Amino acid sequence: MTETVLLTGVTGFIAKRIALDLLNAGYAVRGSLRSIKRADEVRDAVRPHIKDPVSLDHLSFVELDLTHDGGWDEAMIGISAVLHTASPFPMTQPKSDEDLIRPAVDGALRALRAARNAGVTRIILTSSMAAVMNKELAQGATVNEADWTDVNHPTATAYDKSKTLAEKAAWDFVADHPEMRLTTVNPGLVAGIPLDVKYGTSLGLIERFFLGSDPAVPDFGLPLVDVIDVSAMHLEALKRPETAGKRYCASAGFIAAPEIARILKEAYPNRKIATRVAPKWLLRILALMDPSVRSVLPTLGRLLEVDASRATTEMEIDFIPVRDSILASASYIASVKQA
Repeated sequence: MTETVLLTGVTGFIAKRIALDLLNAGYAVRGSLRSIKRADEVRDAVRPHIKDPVSLDHLSFVELDLTHDGGWDEAMIGISAVLHTASPFPMTQPKSDEDLIRPAVDGALRALRAARNAGVTRIILTSSMAAVMNKELAQGATVNEADWTDVNHPTATAYDKSKTLAEKAAWDFVADHPEMRLTTVNPGLVAGIPLDVKYGTSLGLIERFFLGSDPAVPDFGLPLVDVIDVSAMHLEALKRPETAGKRYCASAGFIAAPEIARILKEAYPNRKIATRVAPKWLLRILALMDPSVRSVLPTLGRLLEVDASRATTEMEIDFIPVRDSILASASYIASVKQA
C-alpha cells in the first residue's frame, strides 16, 4: 500500500521539489495550498521531471490556511507523516513583526495538533538557519544545531523571529506530547534550479544581483544550500526514524553577498552585475527608503561558519558546492528573464 504524506505549502520553491522527490520515491502526496486554483501549477511543475507518469495520480490537493482550523482534521485522514513547509517568507520586512510571527507559530501548532488528533506522530518541519544564528557571536564563530536565535538580538528580523518562535513552539508541543516524533530541517538561503518560474523569495537575492538591480552590494553574509539537498534532507528524515528529536542544519557554506556577485560577474562578464561593496553610509541612507536594505544593516561585515556535519554523517548528504548552486540559479534566471 502506498504511503501518503501531507506536504503543507506545496506551492513553495522548496515544497515543489520535495513533492517531486516524494512522488519519485514512491510516496503519495497530499499537498496543501491556500487556493485550489494553484493545483495545476504544481502538477505542471513536477510533470516534466516525474520518472513514472503514473506517479502523478498519487498527487492530490487540499485547501488549508495557517490561520484557520477549517480542513485540517480532514486533511490528516489516511496520512502517515506530515512535512510542514508552509510559512510566510517575504522579501521585505512587514510593518508589524506579528504579521509574520502569528501565521508561522499558529500554522506549526495547527499542523501538530491536527496530526496528533488523527494519530499521526511523524512530523518533519522546515525551519531555517534564521532560527539558529542570530545571537551574540564572535566574528568567524561556528554555529550548529545546538544554537538558537535570540529573538531580541539586533540581527533578528521579523522573519528570523517567526522561524525561531515557530520551531520552539513545535519542540514545546512535542515535549508535552512525547508520542510525537519531530525532526527539523534548518536551511540557509536556498538556491539552485526551481521547477517553475513561481520561485518566490528564495532566489530573490541572486536574481537581484544577476539583474543588476543595485549599483553596489551590501557586505553581509549568509549560509547557502541547494534546493536539491534541502529536499533530500526532508526525505532522509522521513525514511530514518533515528532522526526524530533532532535538528539538522542545511548549509553548504557561509558566503558573503559580494562574493555571490563576483561569482555571477565572472560567469556573465557582459552583464551589468555590480561587484562594488556598498559603503555603510550609503546603505544607511538607502535603508530609509528600502526595507530590504534596512533588514541587512545589523549584519554588515558579519562572517560565521556553519557546522552541518550532522546532515553529512547521519543523513549521508553530500552538499552541492555553493558556487555550483549559485551558477545553477543564475542559469535558470537567465533562461526566464529578459533583462
